[in-house]
Amino acid sequence: MLKIAMIGAGSIGFTRRLMMDILAVKEFQDTEFHFMDINKENLEMVTNLCQQMIQLNKLPAKIIATTDRKEALKGVDYVFCTVRVGGLEAFKHDIDIPLKYGVNQCVGDTLGPGGVFFALRTIPVLLDLANDMREVCPNALLFNYSNPMAMNTWALRRAGGIRVVGLCHGVQGGHRQIANALGLPKEEVDFVCAGINHQTWYIEVKHKGKDMLPYMLEAFEKHPQLSKTEPCRIDVLKRFGYYSTESNGHLSEYLPWYRKRKNELDRWIYSEDWIGGLTAGYLDQCMKKTDEYRIMYPKWLSGELEYIQLGNRSEEHGSY
Repeated sequence: MLKIAMIGAGSIGFTRRLMMDILAVKEFQDTEFHFMDINKENLEMVTNLCQQMIQLNKLPAKIIATTDRKEALKGVDYVFCTVRVGGLEAFKHDIDIPLKYGVNQCVGDTLGPGGVFFALRTIPVLLDLANDMREVCPNALLFNYSNPMAMNTWALRRAGGIRVVGLCHGVQGGHRQIANALGLPKEEVDFVCAGINHQTWYIEVKHKGKDMLPYMLEAFEKHPQLSKTEPCRIDVLKRFGYYSTESNGHLSEYLPWYRKRKNELDRWIYSEDWIGGLTAGYLDQCMKKTDEYRIMYPKWLSGELEYIQLGNRSEEHGSY
């Protein structure tokens, strides 16, 4: 029986997705999950929803919920960390303060001033987490999903004294886009990515052994949808020959000259949402989601609505 701690389990959608991916594997269906969050309301909601899913599917899995981090970590084999230190209130400062000085960010959670702010408040918490792991689960492997990924994982590897892997999902999304642009089944498109989160690139793209990199630019430029939604990514592909794993909005702030001049901003972003590059787009999305979860919770709990079902294992790397 696996024991898995979910630190920051109050991330309702993500925790449910990760747990259901794990329980979709027959050999993992008796896993004992330790849910931990400092937000009691979110912790209660996610625990009730996940307990319901376990019961409906008659699984032997078990959930233990607690607000005590060290208690949640005791004796576990794996730890998933999805914490957002400071919550949305701090996130708003990450966006608003730089914007006051002309630094325009779409997400602001990886580098630049927003990423640095985020790292400065998150790294101490992650090192405390690592300290607890050394005490109560020294052999466990930490899967970190908390941003800024590169800085956080760097700090943990330098000073944490634990085993840690940083995970993100940009690679899967870009893989789907490349297959779509080339007009090929995704399962037939092989790739190799290299870089650091979130500056990762598809350095090899092949179809049945054939190198597809020479065909990528034309495929994206002629695609009726992607040619409009990915202007920044396509421009980088044109200039350097490689496609980015990250969304158009993310990439536009990682290479900040794309967001430097107000009169050019519309040229490089697809501004309908945060994925395209809307200023403060991801903050707005998170705030809407928070309200949505409170509205949807009773409907999910009653069974009136559902959007995640056992057996539909996602491409998220955690369970794999």
